Amino acid sequence: MRIIGLWTLLLVLCYALQTSLLTFVSFNGFSANLMLLLTVSIAFLRGHEKGIFFGFMAGLLQDATTGSYFGLATFSYMTIGLIFGKFSINLFREESLLPVISAVPALAIHFAITIAFLFLLDRPIDLVRFLREDFWSAAIMQVVLAYPVHRLIVELNKFSKQRR
Repeated sequence: MRIIGLWTLLLVLCYALQTSLLTFVSFNGFSANLMLLLTVSIAFLRGHEKGIFFGFMAGLLQDATTGSYFGLATFSYMTIGLIFGKFSINLFREESLLPVISAVPALAIHFAITIAFLFLLDRPIDLVRFLREDFWSAAIMQVVLAYPVHRLIVELNKFSKQRR
């Protein structure tokens, strides 16, 4: 039970960090999405089932507090947890370069789900401007923080396996 509390504390602390301090450290108006980085790292290290569950919890926390389209972040993070968790079967799980490389495709999947949802709601989307300006700004921030977040998850994963 203490391990679940530790993972929950990590989730809440990272979300608080994402919504408070990281908003001051932004690049072209975009800051890093720690919830997405956490979901990718946990999916790589613990498999698709834990990746889906953690994506659900991270997305639910984000959906409940942002006031945006409820369920969009939850669905997006669960999908990312499934995809990257399935890839983790045949990979070296503690490879540190892998989450850094995966930060951009995970962000692309997250944005593609969001854009598809907005398209279905008939919201205007300037896709060219989005790809030229917004996506790359967010991708740079994701890549910068991907390695430290993954190292934190690797150490926490080792600690939780020792405590079982």
